[in-house]
Amino acid sequence: MVYVSRAPLAKLEEYKARKGWMFPWYSSYGSDFNYDFHVTLDESVVPIEYNYRTKAEHEQAGTAYYIGSDQPIEGPGMSCFLRDGDSVFHTYSMYARGAETLGGSYYFLDLTALGRQEDWEEPKGRAVSARGAIPDFSA
Repeated sequence: MVYVSRAPLAKLEEYKARKGWMFPWYSSYGSDFNYDFHVTLDESVVPIEYNYRTKAEHEQAGTAYYIGSDQPIEGPGMSCFLRDGDSVFHTYSMYARGAETLGGSYYFLDLTALGRQEDWEEPKGRAVSARGAIPDFSA
């Protein structure tokens, strides 16, 4: 698992070092990543889409409060990807209140295309080398 934030990398690295964190943390600063995955909303860059609805759909559904503040709007989001050789597939995204499940590693694994890769999961043989059910991935 990696984390992506919109701040410049130097700022992220300084904060990470100060906290003593060791996880991979990348910067999307200066790229379209946040816009591509609809966690930065700015109509001057791309049409608004949030939680799989357009601006017009939010207005019709009475949920325009998600997109009603001054732009750009920074929202929470999480996306999962699967890499197969040189191909990368976007397999899942969640926004808004879905992100509260981000409390543990099993939550993330349950959302990914290969899951936890435990013995009881089907179909068998979907990965070359399955990892055991160890939350810290030491095996």
